[in-house]
Amino acid sequence: MASNKRGIFLSIEGTDGSGKSTQIAKIISYLQEKGKDVVLTREPGGTPISEQIREMLLDTANAKMTPLTEMLLYAAARAQHVQEKILPALAEGKIVLSDRYVDSSIAYQAYGRGLGECVKTVNEIATGGLLPDLTIFLDLSPQEGILRKSKEENHQMDRLEQEQAAFHERVYEGYLAACADAKNRVVRIDANKDVETVFSQIQAAVEQCLDLR
Repeated sequence: MASNKRGIFLSIEGTDGSGKSTQIAKIISYLQEKGKDVVLTREPGGTPISEQIREMLLDTANAKMTPLTEMLLYAAARAQHVQEKILPALAEGKIVLSDRYVDSSIAYQAYGRGLGECVKTVNEIATGGLLPDLTIFLDLSPQEGILRKSKEENHQMDRLEQEQAAFHERVYEGYLAACADAKNRVVRIDANKDVETVFSQIQAAVEQCLDLR
């Protein structure tokens, strides 16, 4: 399916608190200033069905959810997302920017939950092999990320954010593994820097991907 697309698919990844929301807003503003037609979406979510699955996944009441159930629900939400939203937008020549995508499942379920290679296999089925043209990974230690989240006003920690520190360490290891495995696709950016410095590096990567320079 990926070979038929005419648009550009971008994703942004990072541990909780890495500043994705701030940088996504800046990316959207930059691309719109360039006259680009951008579709912003997120995972889990992006479509009505996928958003309902998101609610189940993040609800703190679902503490008994098994790792396998969690992985399959993420994949189900992604399958709907790809078919209903991402592929149609790419077919229309638009730029799709997704807040999280397959790399999140590798980090959170393959590494965080210890499910290993089956996560990659299931997600290849769910997506038809569709991967982003460019993935931005905002590199921030899990300790700093959780500290940032805890300081956010009125922020309620979701089911995954409430996991133990060891889980978040494994997630971070998963992201580093994803960076190593997909060097041609994933750009790793130090999220400890100030907002503008981080964005300047993101901008350079996006410009190269879209040939905007």
